[in-house]
Amino acid sequence: MAVLSASTGAGKQKKASNFRRASLPYLYLVPAFLLMGVITFYPLVYQVIISFTNFETKHLLKQLADPTLKFIGFKNYIDIITGALPVQNFAFFRVLVYNFWWAISNVAVHVPAGVLIAVLLNTQGLWFKRIYRAMYILPVVIPPVVIAAVWRNIFDEQYGAMNQLLNSIAPLLGYKELISIGWLTDYTFPIPWLLPTGPLPLAYYAMMIANFWLGWPFMTMVATGALQSIPKDLYEAASIDGASAQQQFWNITVPLLRPAMIPAAVYGFTMSFNLFAFVYFMTGGGPARTTEILVTFAYDLVRNLRLFGVAAAFAVIVFFVALTVFLVTNRITGATESYEG
Repeated sequence: MAVLSASTGAGKQKKASNFRRASLPYLYLVPAFLLMGVITFYPLVYQVIISFTNFETKHLLKQLADPTLKFIGFKNYIDIITGALPVQNFAFFRVLVYNFWWAISNVAVHVPAGVLIAVLLNTQGLWFKRIYRAMYILPVVIPPVVIAAVWRNIFDEQYGAMNQLLNSIAPLLGYKELISIGWLTDYTFPIPWLLPTGPLPLAYYAMMIANFWLGWPFMTMVATGALQSIPKDLYEAASIDGASAQQQFWNITVPLLRPAMIPAAVYGFTMSFNLFAFVYFMTGGGPARTTEILVTFAYDLVRNLRLFGVAAAFAVIVFFVALTVFLVTNRITGATESYEG
């Protein structure tokens, strides 16, 4: 009987020890969960709640306890989608389509340029290779707000370097009139048929030029790292078999770069889709909201219009749009799949 009691006691003690050992990692995670709950989860839940109300500036003092705060259901969401907000020149689907086009067009330029430059800089015998690689890192480490401010000055209508460059070249081509292009303010539409929801202004192309300078270095870094991992024996064997440099590029380099470049492209798409600082500080969404993206309009609803309930609903919509984009791109590209074997 004593032996059975001792055995039972030892079993309980072992179970208690195993429980303490299993629960110890979660105990260490409690401070992180508490911190995340305060700075992340609580604001998210609060935002969803006020998205169903008419929350405005007058409700900031008492917030949800304010007796004038009304539950209005899905009215904010319906007003956003139908374009019934008290905001000039706003159409949700036009902004949404432009936002997708902005992200897609940037990635379509950044990825090929990054791969091409990485391949060129990976050429054997190239002088000052490390210096070149150090130079193209600069746009990555400079904050987007600084880049936006610099390029905004470059495209300034009166004193910008771009117009000055054009004025210095124009006489050589026989053009004698002064060139003063409003890159960021002009309503001229160079290609009016490009998007079904509306033409793209000149500011879009100016932003594309500036964001190209910002975006290709990251793709080049990723491609450079992937190129370093490709065995040289593959190229030597292909060369012995008579494969040209072009055939080696398309049959060896491109397939082996794919596991690295597809996740980088998805990341680049996501970053461009939500590139708030660059868009806001370069054009502010202008002219007439033609370069507005979802995140800049959500900020405008809070900062200028003070429509907090509408802004909360808009942020919820942006979340589901971004989540859908991630799931679809991840499904199509297999960016998170394993490439072993």
